[in-house]
Amino acid sequence: MRDVARVAGVSAKTVSRVMNNDRYVSDDVRARVLQAVDELQYVPNVMARSFRSGQDAAIGVAVPAVTGFFGYVVEAVERIARDRGVAMYLTCLGEDPDGEQAAVEALLARNVVGLLLAPVADDQSYLKPWRERTSMVFLDRRPRKLSAAYVVHDDNGGTRLAITHLLDHGHRRIAFAGDSITVPTTARRRTTYELTLFDGGVGMDPFLVSWGAHRVPVVPRLLALPDPPTAIFSANPSCSMPIVRQLHAAGRSEIVVLGFGDFPMADALTPPVSVVEQDPTELGNQAAQRLFRRIDEPDKRLPRQVVLPVTLVRRGCCQRARMGPAA
Repeated sequence: MRDVARVAGVSAKTVSRVMNNDRYVSDDVRARVLQAVDELQYVPNVMARSFRSGQDAAIGVAVPAVTGFFGYVVEAVERIARDRGVAMYLTCLGEDPDGEQAAVEALLARNVVGLLLAPVADDQSYLKPWRERTSMVFLDRRPRKLSAAYVVHDDNGGTRLAITHLLDHGHRRIAFAGDSITVPTTARRRTTYELTLFDGGVGMDPFLVSWGAHRVPVVPRLLALPDPPTAIFSANPSCSMPIVRQLHAAGRSEIVVLGFGDFPMADALTPPVSVVEQDPTELGNQAAQRLFRRIDEPDKRLPRQVVLPVTLVRRGCCQRARMGPAA
């Protein structure tokens, strides 16, 4: 920047004002600075400018996956960042909780001004030293062992809607299928599943609870029970899809599947799958807007949590009239 100022015959501060499109710079001065920029092929160091002036330069985004639900979240975040002229660094955390800290700190080491994180580990206290210089918002999953802002869907309300709906349709043997108890959203949905059964006067059978349903075939074990389920509540789409395939392969499509989160072709299956519908685009929008507001107004007190509503989408047998109690 000093070289540009020397060639243009102005101060470095004036060059900065031109690069920031300050309207109070005269046309003559602006033209001289831009000519010097062209001659010297000057490229502004936006990261350094960010930390000197407080302007946004780049944000980091860390999510478990970049496809499916989180793919839509990332697309929404990227649109908002692009509109602000902000770069976005993206990393995929996968399912390994032990690798989260290294992956996230690699992002933070790039001097990002903000971080959006959907954690996979059960402890985010390692972020405490970073909070003073980096704005943070968690998305889809609340932080653990760390006080920070977050934007999530209503896991408890959505699960209660689903289980109550199944109970109202006469189901008493309702299985739960989740990926991992270490995933906060899954753990919360599992707890609310049990509480809703209890409130409905139905005891919770631990043999109806399955973990690893996104990778391990759980339907054969459930069907082999002396009193198999008449309905399965799936904690997320990564579990719902293999469960539906396994039921069809077993010729047991009469068993109702109700999943938390929609997935492609769920409405075109026979029977179609009812779901608790989330809006990943809105989640990404809300999280990004909250992050940029924290960057813009670091001293302003903002609500720590945003809980987005969910809806129950009734399809197939869930649209039929109430059935009698299961045998």
